[in-house]
Amino acid sequence: MSSDPASEGFLSFGEWRTWYRVTGDLSTGVTPLVVVHGGPGCSHDYLVNVAAVGESGRPVIHYDQLGGGRSTLLPDKGADFWTVALFLAELDNLLDALKIADGYHLLGQSWGGMLGAEHAILRPRGLKGLILSNSPASMELWVSEAKRLRAELPREIEDALDRHEAAGTTSDPEYLAATQVYYDEHVCRVLPTPPGLLKTMEFMAQDSTVYNTMNGPNEFFCIGSLRTWSVVDRVSRITAPTLLLSGRYDEATPATVQPYFDNIPDVRWEVFEQSSHMPFVEEPEHYREVVEAFLADQD
Repeated sequence: MSSDPASEGFLSFGEWRTWYRVTGDLSTGVTPLVVVHGGPGCSHDYLVNVAAVGESGRPVIHYDQLGGGRSTLLPDKGADFWTVALFLAELDNLLDALKIADGYHLLGQSWGGMLGAEHAILRPRGLKGLILSNSPASMELWVSEAKRLRAELPREIEDALDRHEAAGTTSDPEYLAATQVYYDEHVCRVLPTPPGLLKTMEFMAQDSTVYNTMNGPNEFFCIGSLRTWSVVDRVSRITAPTLLLSGRYDEATPATVQPYFDNIPDVRWEVFEQSSHMPFVEEPEHYREVVEAFLADQD
């Protein structure tokens, strides 16, 4: 398996394949950073500029989770297949296959942070540092805060959202346009849409099975299998040093992140004042500085 700069390939995961990319050299002895994307069901592309952390000599590993991006797509699978346990097993498989299970950092964004928290709760031997970027500690908190953020939108936008959700017409152009108003405020405030995010959106348009099954039709109407998910009563088990990252305008509001800060023993929290849910593209230089400083402290 190649560890040359910008090497990529596929790893066998059961009868399926997980696509991955390594930026940097895994043989240098510098603890690598594994980047876990959100969704669920997205691709790594919108997070691609996190690889800039590797310019300091640290290997950075991206991968597309099963059901998304370049990895095996399984549009016929249902909610009984798409589980947290499945994605934890895929992450463990990646760590073992790349021979880094004895020493790595993990950065999870949004759903990726939810998965990262679940991973850290198990106290894996090699986890040296955990970064939870724009991630809620429970979907109940996420949904309640989304309702609050929606109420702050123009009345006609909120009315359109409510009307189409009640009618089950969430693919209606009026509903989609109203959804975009929320996204422009609380998901990504960079216009035009960054190329990496556009690429992820293209993959999602091809197959959104995982997202629709586990989350729902969009970021704030969460009716999928994750709707009752929570780690609030378990995050105190996390022993890895942890960095929390969120944006001032983030859909992952302070209330959704607070349980991590209150209950993880070794934790710090950085808020990006000009960002929403994607500070890595909204304030990329500052994001990189904060991440690199935290990782250097753990090394």
